[in-house]
Amino acid sequence: MRKLSARAESAFIKPFLAMEILERAKQLQQQGRKVYRMEVGEPDFKTPEVVVDAAIDALRSGETKYSSTLGILPLREALVSRYKSEYGVEISTDQIIITSGSSAAMMLLFSLLFDPGDEVLLPDPYYACYPNFLKLYGVNIKYIPLYPENQFRLTVDDVKKAVSDKTKAIIINSPANPTGQLCPDEVFEFLAGENITIISDEIYHGLIYGGKHARSSLEFTENTFVISGFSKLFAMTGWRLGYIIAPLDWMKLLKHGQQNFFIAANTFVQFGALAALSHSQSITDNVVSVFEHRREILLGELEHIGIKTAYKPDGAFYLLVDFKQYNDDSLALAMDILEKTGVALTPGLDFGNQVKTYLRFSYAASVPDIIGAIKLLKGYLDQIK
Repeated sequence: MRKLSARAESAFIKPFLAMEILERAKQLQQQGRKVYRMEVGEPDFKTPEVVVDAAIDALRSGETKYSSTLGILPLREALVSRYKSEYGVEISTDQIIITSGSSAAMMLLFSLLFDPGDEVLLPDPYYACYPNFLKLYGVNIKYIPLYPENQFRLTVDDVKKAVSDKTKAIIINSPANPTGQLCPDEVFEFLAGENITIISDEIYHGLIYGGKHARSSLEFTENTFVISGFSKLFAMTGWRLGYIIAPLDWMKLLKHGQQNFFIAANTFVQFGALAALSHSQSITDNVVSVFEHRREILLGELEHIGIKTAYKPDGAFYLLVDFKQYNDDSLALAMDILEKTGVALTPGLDFGNQVKTYLRFSYAASVPDIIGAIKLLKGYLDQIK
């Protein structure tokens, strides 16, 4: 094997375990096994027809050329309207750049925002890919531990303990993967007052339950970069479309980076996203009620088989459950459960030191699959007690 670059050596990119489980689950399905897919953050229903039709119409009308590097203007205008109506914030189309998914947004932003040695705060547990992105660019990560006793919520005291003179930014994912918890307003207020740059991952906005509401970092400060996309709320994971909202003085640099690294996002896909925003209310009302119902079913089924949960998720479609009484190696446990029962869950090892003994349940699965999975899980746990 050829010698790795110094950057690759220092980053030492780890596998994304949710995708490893996914790949094995698909192998089992191809072998004819029934697999209960609760491992990945992917809605189980189809992309809305109105979105599909818009993309097809765009293809047929010849929207197959490069778009503007920033993205098509109507889509950016729709996002301006959305942030005004949803959050009461004024942004301009010149502050938005459409990207090939939120992952591409992170790669573009992090490559330009950070220097090697910069300190970035990251709540733990965290989305599994954040550290790999940050390490690739030589960032020093300072983890902020979150605890089940506090329902995995970030607090102002947590942030105060972590902030130093070297702190360049903090990543906030609210509601969060893998916990589903919202970041409290007072944390945003503190960060804004301290003039700490916020990278706000808002990919799960819109998927909030119990009358709660997610706040955008733009409501609190201009010293923020918002990353989001269309995958979760509109069941468009395979479409790979996201965006960055940035301060105006960063847009020239981001535009040049996009031109060189990605050129532009897929044009016809952007027209699909425009249709999603145009019909947002009719699409999302049903989606939110479906996921809230599934959350209640999952919590009830786990309680029925004697599995205690430390909290009730505010949003997204994830729940972390501690299984240390059965096996403190969450990867080995997840693989064994998958092989023996066909229930696919993600090991907490993917999400940080605080939840190594946990498994993440994704309730982006149908109610029959949730009920069937928990029934099989009970049988498995009874056998290994």
